[in-house]
Amino acid sequence: MKIQADALLFDNDGTLVSSLESVYRCWTRWAEEYGITAEEFARVELHGRPAAEIAADLLPAARVPEAVVRIEQLEVEDVEGGVHLLPGTRALLDSVPADRWAVVTSATRRLAEARLDEAGIRPKTLIAADDVTRGKPDPEPFLLAARRLGVDPARCVVFEDAPAGLQAGRSAGMTTVALTTTHQAAELHADVVVGDLSAVSALVTDGGVEISVGA
Repeated sequence: MKIQADALLFDNDGTLVSSLESVYRCWTRWAEEYGITAEEFARVELHGRPAAEIAADLLPAARVPEAVVRIEQLEVEDVEGGVHLLPGTRALLDSVPADRWAVVTSATRRLAEARLDEAGIRPKTLIAADDVTRGKPDPEPFLLAARRLGVDPARCVVFEDAPAGLQAGRSAGMTTVALTTTHQAAELHADVVVGDLSAVSALVTDGGVEISVGA
């Protein structure tokens, strides 16, 4: 399958890199510190959502700001050795000019930059939780990325592993490619579903970027 686009928008965790073990390690410690039971914690979706939303699901509103600072501290401290490139990431990013792609993440800028730096990824355009008022599944993060890159949202392709991110991409009017790195294919509503970015290649043309997607 081939997709014509002007820009590629990538989620970070679970799409470009894997920090899943670090995420669960840090959030489990955080939940213990805040007296949240395993049952309460298990009911909350962690992946692809801003920390402030997760904390708000579990704590009184007055405690959320302090709790968000704490989880960010835990996760930043756990970055070293806790972040790994996923298959296909390096080859795909190296094949696309820096002004044709962006990272769009639900993490804070501080945490996102720490994880990306650990993996050796330095995007020219990064949209983080700090940059928006409404995170995924709202389309605002992806629409902001398209605006920063100066492209039509309809000419953007979103690469995501989480249902919330895919919903955001669809709501932004963008083509969506789902990766089954953290969720089963049946959970992912997208235009195309692949295992990881090793199934994707890109060719820069006069008309933009031609993306080839395999199985």
